[in-house]
Amino acid sequence: MSVLVDKPQQAEEPKMESKGVFEAPQVNAFGQTFRDYTNVESERQKSVEEFYRQNHINQTVDFVKKMIEQYSKLDKTEMSIWECCELLNQVVDDSDPDLDEPQIQHLLQSAEAARKDYPNEDWLHLTALIHDLGKVLCLPSFGQLPQWAVVGDTFPVGCAFDESIVHHKYFKDNSDFNNPAYNTKNGIYQEGCGLDKVLMSWGHDEYMYLVAKKNGTTLPSAAMFIIRFHSFYPMHKAGAYTHLMNDEDKQNLEWLKKFNKYDLYSKSKVRIDVDKVKPYYISLIEKYFPAKLKW
Repeated sequence: MSVLVDKPQQAEEPKMESKGVFEAPQVNAFGQTFRDYTNVESERQKSVEEFYRQNHINQTVDFVKKMIEQYSKLDKTEMSIWECCELLNQVVDDSDPDLDEPQIQHLLQSAEAARKDYPNEDWLHLTALIHDLGKVLCLPSFGQLPQWAVVGDTFPVGCAFDESIVHHKYFKDNSDFNNPAYNTKNGIYQEGCGLDKVLMSWGHDEYMYLVAKKNGTTLPSAAMFIIRFHSFYPMHKAGAYTHLMNDEDKQNLEWLKKFNKYDLYSKSKVRIDVDKVKPYYISLIEKYFPAKLKW
């Protein structure tokens, strides 16, 4: 279940090095190692593991196809990108072992960190801002999907579940696990087919990719790749599923690896002054998106 919050904002900047380069911290917002799923004594870690148990049992080919068919209609609402950013103030990601802050702060932390390192790549700044907007799927007006169908690491369905996927053991209870059509290395795909032809587990990544694409964004291919696959940790951290990638995927993966630094390590208790940075991001939204989008 998503957690609804209403916390005041503080006008503070993320930690940067003296030369203006983003400095990745050594520990997360809880003072622990980033993406540590092994600290079983932590109550948050226990809830994260239960999240992945449900996720791995329920993310099947049939479920993913059902979600794509349902949400491709884009019939939930019409609103701007910034309005969606503000909606994310209501969501905390239960699958994340590193952060329990409202999501709009994570978006701005990520975007400002990328902006420091790549000041001329405005598409990357905007991509960082919008990459998690699909988490509105947790909210009632978007169907209030359970968090296992919205957040967490993503992975292909329709082929074998790679052992690098966090809490892999729970896949044994997934109905696709023993299906001979789905449990081989390639499954229903061909080697080198390209990730655009691969069904990914359903969640906020896939939904935001769908929203951006169907609303005619002019963001480059690398941005769309980041939006769709930023939670695909088995690929961009463990090197799994590369046999399904084509040449364009491999090129875009280099940008995703750069982006991952800002997505992961900007998670901190330090707050961004929303009013201070809002005009800049509004200008980027106007450059790459229509004023109103269908969601």
